Amino acid sequence: MLNIVLVEPEIPPNTGNVARTCAATGIRLHLVEPLGFDISDKAVKRAGLDYWHLVDLHLWHSLDELFAQEAPEDIWLATAKAPRSYADPGVTFRDGCWLFFGKETKGLSEEFRRAHEDRCIRIPIRSDARCLNLSNSVAILAYEALRQTGFAGLSSIGEMAREPSPSGI
Repeated sequence: MLNIVLVEPEIPPNTGNVARTCAATGIRLHLVEPLGFDISDKAVKRAGLDYWHLVDLHLWHSLDELFAQEAPEDIWLATAKAPRSYADPGVTFRDGCWLFFGKETKGLSEEFRRAHEDRCIRIPIRSDARCLNLSNSVAILAYEALRQTGFAGLSSIGEMAREPSPSGI
């Protein structure tokens, strides 16, 4: 199972969109505090997140706590500062890998990036653009990881494939 880690996310709709992607794909979602919003049952219900029960959610007080308890080894850090693209040769996502994303205003800390410099990847964008939206970035890399791991457990056929054509063809 893949893992998405949002480190200190700040904007509720971004995390809600990421949670929906995780719910739809069976990817585990890890949130590292502090969070810029409330995820209590009351807040989630008020926000109308009717898919929240499908999210395999793990909450961590710090990156240190996550690494101490989970010991993730196959990690990738998404950062606009990375020297290489997620599509470069040698960037291989495997089942059980961890994709880390930083907070919207600052990204991942320089210390964390430097400690894992060989695992930093970026999504190619124009040189005069700062970055993509967090939830879009997560979706791009999550689906690339799912593609590389064979979309295990996900339906690849829509209902149109099961319906007879109106013309009989």
